[in-house]
Amino acid sequence: MKKKILSILAILLISISVFAQKPQKLTSNQIYEKIQKLNFLGTALYIAAHPDDENTRLIAYLANKVKARTGYLSLTRGDGGQNLIGPEIRELLGVIRTQELLAARNVDGGEQLFTRANDFGYSKHPDETLEIWNKEEVLSDVVWAIRTFKPDVIINRFDHRTPGTTHGHHTSSAMLSVEAFDLAGDTLAYKNQLEYTKTWQPKRLFHNTSSWFYRDKAKFEEIAKEYTKFDIGVYYPLKGLSNNELASMASSQHLCQGFGRLTTRGAQTEYAEFLKGEPLKDKNDIFSGINTTWNRVKGGGEIGDILYEIEKNFDFVHPEKHIKQLLEAYTLIIQLEDSHWRTIKEKQIKEIIQASTGLYLEASAESSYATPNSKINVDMEVLNRSESFMILSSITSTVDDKTYAKQLPIGNNKKFNFREIINLKDLAYSDPYWLKQDATLGMYQVDEQVLIGNPETKRPVQIDFNLIIDGIPITFTKNVVRRFSERDKGEIYQPFEILPLVTTKLKDKVLIFDDENHKQVSVTVKAGANFISGKLVLEIPEGWQISPKQHIFNIEKKNDQETFDFAVFPPKNESVGKIKVKATANGKEFTKELVEINYNHIPKQSVLLNSEAKVVRLNIKKVGDNIGYIKGAGDVVPENLRQIGYTVDEINPTEINDENLHKYDAIVLGIRAYNVVKELKFKQKFLLEYVEKGGNLIVQYNTNRGVNVGAPYTLKLSRDRVTDEFAEVRILDEKHPVLNYPNKITQDDFKGWVQERGLYFPNSWSEEYTPILSMNDKGETAKEGSLLIAKYGKGNYIYTGISFFRELPAGVSGAYKLFANMLSVGKK
Repeated sequence: MKKKILSILAILLISISVFAQKPQKLTSNQIYEKIQKLNFLGTALYIAAHPDDENTRLIAYLANKVKARTGYLSLTRGDGGQNLIGPEIRELLGVIRTQELLAARNVDGGEQLFTRANDFGYSKHPDETLEIWNKEEVLSDVVWAIRTFKPDVIINRFDHRTPGTTHGHHTSSAMLSVEAFDLAGDTLAYKNQLEYTKTWQPKRLFHNTSSWFYRDKAKFEEIAKEYTKFDIGVYYPLKGLSNNELASMASSQHLCQGFGRLTTRGAQTEYAEFLKGEPLKDKNDIFSGINTTWNRVKGGGEIGDILYEIEKNFDFVHPEKHIKQLLEAYTLIIQLEDSHWRTIKEKQIKEIIQASTGLYLEASAESSYATPNSKINVDMEVLNRSESFMILSSITSTVDDKTYAKQLPIGNNKKFNFREIINLKDLAYSDPYWLKQDATLGMYQVDEQVLIGNPETKRPVQIDFNLIIDGIPITFTKNVVRRFSERDKGEIYQPFEILPLVTTKLKDKVLIFDDENHKQVSVTVKAGANFISGKLVLEIPEGWQISPKQHIFNIEKKNDQETFDFAVFPPKNESVGKIKVKATANGKEFTKELVEINYNHIPKQSVLLNSEAKVVRLNIKKVGDNIGYIKGAGDVVPENLRQIGYTVDEINPTEINDENLHKYDAIVLGIRAYNVVKELKFKQKFLLEYVEKGGNLIVQYNTNRGVNVGAPYTLKLSRDRVTDEFAEVRILDEKHPVLNYPNKITQDDFKGWVQERGLYFPNSWSEEYTPILSMNDKGETAKEGSLLIAKYGKGNYIYTGISFFRELPAGVSGAYKLFANMLSVGKK
């Protein structure tokens, strides 16, 4: 019972460490599980398309029950989805989802890999997907992942034989996996990769199938008799959790996608359909016939004799008793000829040795970031909590290769603290490596082969702690972090970053000019060090004017900011372009904005984007001024509406009553409001009363998963969508006011749209609604539910699945005109 309680506490501590970003400290139970994993030499790779596609139940089973090294290759970072926890979309959303995947793997025990594919949004067919992605480049990345991760078995989440029946990215991930299975072992395929790795031929390829793929449970149950089965409800006494409970915790890390869920328990079966490779000797063991013991590698037998003995007789109360044997195994592991397994097993056994001795090592900087060519103070802590005889011989700063001799005997529970000054040299910025160059619609640009597939940028500054433990030299490498405390939060850990000396930020990312009057544009300059001075200018498109031409800034303290205003004058005629910020300091130009993403469930992220904004001179008219906005799942439409002169109040749903809505010319509900704002089902009567008395209510898209949008007349949501942003838009009622007042809407207004036309359109509605537009993707029937308007009492109820939440932030002029008309319906 005591052991079980400890294991439950260990899991809770894991969850807390994910939440607070603290380093994981292993319990005895976890050390034992690490030893079990150390003694299994088999690898599985799970392949799908997006964050949240992975089957955490099967990944957790393979990593924790089978003890296999298990990876998840997500072809994209989920950049094209929606965000339920904040305003970040596109590349910033991809950064969040990357970290959520890493958090999920931290729970289920897997590892994370990626390709350079950019999630450009929903795709209906792999032909479209592979054309936009650049099939050859993504295929090469899948081959690269196989050659470097070296899986014995590969498991696809989706079926490569069913193109057009599901998301095109899904099917494409399986198709590329099937093709890469053979290419990875071909010396003629992607020969440039062989400079850094070797060919690798996996043994088997599977499809993680289920009755969902067959739509016929009885038929599936008959076929499934030949498939490999896993009871992924198996219970882990050392954890105090079942595998499916662990998997639920892992998938719940995908918070920006709304994947927080209840844990589940009990027997549950997963299936794997054998596709190709060596047939199984035991159909219920995907590793059958594959040597997964230490005898797999030359010289491994002697190591196995030591480590199997430790596993058999592990002392949960005093794991330090095994240090001598662990060190003996370590000296043999680092001599292995097989570099692949040597690297993996050296990392694993060093983690076990550190945990078994209670050895605590830390390197903490005074600040969470510094600039290239600067110097930082790093505080070191070394603590041995065992009877093992230790000497800290030296520490080495890997960034400047400087070694500091120590020769300190580290006695039991005697802590040593010291500080060293580290020279950072001309380090590259540590922002996400895949965002350093401009991306295409379908691909991120990464030129350095060895970076491809990495989940994140390698930490820029590391410290090697060079110790001698019971006479055996061993080095532990630790990332420099920033550790501090806040009175209302306690101890906090943050990654240490390398960032520019100067960053700048435009207050608005899209500037809409609806007349010839100038606008004040604010630029904030942030100093990355003390005593920074320089010049600030804006580069503007041809035909635009600016005043003044430049500003001089002088900032005394690091992290201080100064804001400067420019007057930007638009041309008379419609125009679209970009204004770019350039700061000059210390003889260098700085053109980046620093975006910090800080949520409790992932580490703080520092992202550098081009400091620029889109400017649009738009001849637009509007009627009415005061708009009430009820936010849904994190869009920035209110800010966009303010750009064209509306006064927008963000309404707290709990405060809606029968008196406080009448002051608004229109009320807009944000995307997925009925999906995420629970109070709306209690407040819908007030919204409809507002319409009935003459108000104008605009409801933006909601997903169709059991949601009731409370429409005044019958309205059924579907999964209909138009993913081609260039798809023809046909006007159904040219005389309808929404297309004519106060702006005339023409075909030109549907040019220049981004990512998609819209999503989750209604596919049936009562006769009270008037459909306005018709559109469809290639080869599909017309979809007429993108914009529906119904008269209700004296007012108008408008439902739209058009993706205004993407188009307005992108500065699409036609989208602004159409939205202004929607706000003006009934006002003429």
